[in-house]
Amino acid sequence: MIVRRLEVEERALASPLGRTSPLLKLAIALAWLVTLAFSYDVRPAAVIAAAALLAGLSVGRLAPSRLAAGVAPLWAVAVGIGVTNMLFSAANTDPSNAVLAMIGPLRLTAAGVAGGIGVAARVVAVVAVGVVFGQTTDPTALVDSLVQQGRAPERFAYGALAAYQAIPRLAGQLGTLREARRTRGLRAGWHPRMLVGLLVLAIRHGDRLALAMDARGFGSGPRSRYREVRWSPLDAAVAAGALAVAVVALLAGRPG
Repeated sequence: MIVRRLEVEERALASPLGRTSPLLKLAIALAWLVTLAFSYDVRPAAVIAAAALLAGLSVGRLAPSRLAAGVAPLWAVAVGIGVTNMLFSAANTDPSNAVLAMIGPLRLTAAGVAGGIGVAARVVAVVAVGVVFGQTTDPTALVDSLVQQGRAPERFAYGALAAYQAIPRLAGQLGTLREARRTRGLRAGWHPRMLVGLLVLAIRHGDRLALAMDARGFGSGPRSRYREVRWSPLDAAVAAGALAVAVVALLAGRPG
């Protein structure tokens, strides 16, 4: 299996959503997810999921096929989570709840079905928000924003970015280890010794990365910036739109 980073398309980065502050987009995503925690109703999740997808297709300029490829696998997982919660919900054991169907020894009640659909809808919304954020945000720009606008420690932020960028390299090294075992006449499938070898390579890479960051003075004092990240009127407009979506979602979840 080959592991590789999914590069963000240039037209997505050049879009209004792509030019929005990554820190602001991260804050909006977290705020929307907190909004989902205040209601088990399907409607707030539907509002947030629809808003995220529409934002990605319009102001994010994402190709529908690319967006669908990102959300489809995880939405399938959401359906599985919802069905599992329907079947094994604690509400199904309450004799006062109306029974909709019997599946072998399992009771399927209206409360259990509503709970399962609610959980699945929230997972769908989380996936939509996460995929749109990931497909309109450059990782390096996100780290620059965290450091300059969020005041995150440089060593931690850029170290995390380097670790993220090292994932494809470790995947390639895993393939090399498998080929080495095959050359020696050993089974090339998964084996604990391969994981030990991969761990050793990861530690060596981490040591080299730490030395390189120390040599460049990370964490030693103020630094100049290659890319300046500043707030803009576009950020204010996106924040206002995101706040409106959160308010609509909360109002949609109110009973009655």
